Amino acid sequence: MAHPKIFISAGEASGEHYAAQLIPAIRKLSPNAEFFGLGGQRMEALGFRRIVRAEDVAVMGITEIIRHIPRIYGEYRKLKASIAREKPDAAILIDFPDVNLSLARTLHKLGIPVIYFVSPQLWAWKKYRIRRVQRYVDRMLVIFPFEEAFYREHQVEANFVGHPLAELPLPSISRKDFADQYRLDPSIPWVGLLPGSRFKEIRLNLPEMIEAARQLHEPCEFVLPFAPTLTSEQVAHVQSMLPAVDPRITLVKDARATLHHARASVVASGTATVEAALIGNPFMVVYRVSGLTYSVAKRVVKVPHVAMVNLIAGREIVPELIQSDFTAANVFSHLKNLLHDEKVRSKMQADLAALGASLRAAASPIEQVASITLELMGPAR
Repeated sequence: MAHPKIFISAGEASGEHYAAQLIPAIRKLSPNAEFFGLGGQRMEALGFRRIVRAEDVAVMGITEIIRHIPRIYGEYRKLKASIAREKPDAAILIDFPDVNLSLARTLHKLGIPVIYFVSPQLWAWKKYRIRRVQRYVDRMLVIFPFEEAFYREHQVEANFVGHPLAELPLPSISRKDFADQYRLDPSIPWVGLLPGSRFKEIRLNLPEMIEAARQLHEPCEFVLPFAPTLTSEQVAHVQSMLPAVDPRITLVKDARATLHHARASVVASGTATVEAALIGNPFMVVYRVSGLTYSVAKRVVKVPHVAMVNLIAGREIVPELIQSDFTAANVFSHLKNLLHDEKVRSKMQADLAALGASLRAAASPIEQVASITLELMGPAR
């Protein structure tokens, strides 16, 4: 195929991160490949034609979505029109199910092979959406091992390709250099506090973490990485939430280095829990949402655990403190164990090492997605 044309839809930061690795991986196999669709600035810098900008549709929270519906719908129609006009040879849809499952239908009707990378969490809730995957997705490429079995049970062709985070090397910065950079004391234990990447999550999760830190009366540095997506105003607000003197909580920019050098961590449910597991840092998972959101979620989410690491393991290998269980006293109690109980620490580290191994595939996840995409396009297209 001289100039294969590939449609990519990546509407969120994590999806764009993967797409920015996929574009060069596909070009390695097919140097003249062209790319267009929904994406971010990093993709555009690689020659991706943005029909719709990711920053214009990545809206979080139900009230924000309702307020932006007319504009988002307009952008969605623009994407559909570009697919009909350009008739790509294949499409890669990355996570972002509210938009991508609808695009899958449009693509399928035009006979375009649909590759879905990073599964929406249909196994936890909105299982009715599985029908759309069955009808419109040619290949589901998943990053958690249990998802492959889930899709195959539902007659969807699925492959576990490994988790892209499992490919990353451990942070190279030394403890001393990291300490020097942020004026931390390298001679005492560090505790990572990761309250979430979104400002709303931080406001809900951080106060209880601070209160637990207050209760830990022993020499300790508390390290709080903040997400690069936060605005300078939001970072200033987080700074204003921190105690002036005791306990000393230091804002840093590198979450992975924090997890690598901390003795233990308190981590909000999300991608950071997978990073902590892969790095091998003993941690607990915490999370709090509004009362209304929690009562709705309890009715619709049908999984035995909230923490992704526990779901992957099929049992509780890290403590979960969710909603009313997420109290400063409970965090403090688990933190003491994670810091000082060698039996608890070594058992968790062994469990995390086994879990990390289960997330690694024989070949690079990104390279597998690239080769499967070209294979599904076929020589005739």
